[in-house]
Amino acid sequence: MSNQPPTLSRRLRCASLAGLTVLAGLVWRLAPLGLPPFLFKYGGSALWAVMVYWLLAAMFPRLASLKLAIAACGFAAVVELSRLHHSPAEDAFRRTLAGHLLLGRIFSLWDIATYWIAIAMTGFSDAITSRRVRG
Repeated sequence: MSNQPPTLSRRLRCASLAGLTVLAGLVWRLAPLGLPPFLFKYGGSALWAVMVYWLLAAMFPRLASLKLAIAACGFAAVVELSRLHHSPAEDAFRRTLAGHLLLGRIFSLWDIATYWIAIAMTGFSDAITSRRVRG
């Protein structure tokens, strides 16, 4: 049994999951895994969305999984929609590795669908495991 307050324990668990997701995403996108293009593209997008969920969960550990999922879906959609706006500074950042990994380059409704599916699955699994941890 942990001596940490439940909020701190959840914050640390979610931050750790976010870090592991970032690591998995970097391997997915940068290591020569030989993935088919569909898996390479949408698997990386799904991992990005999962990372968004865990980061929000780490920042707001008391928030219910459903509310976290809604916030993560909104954030992911806003980031995707931001690709429709272009300025020289934004486009220059998007051409960097960090810009490509964090913001992407080309708007796609398929990306939003991928994000939302990945976030829904993560939120559902978080809700189930959170009940087990508390109960």
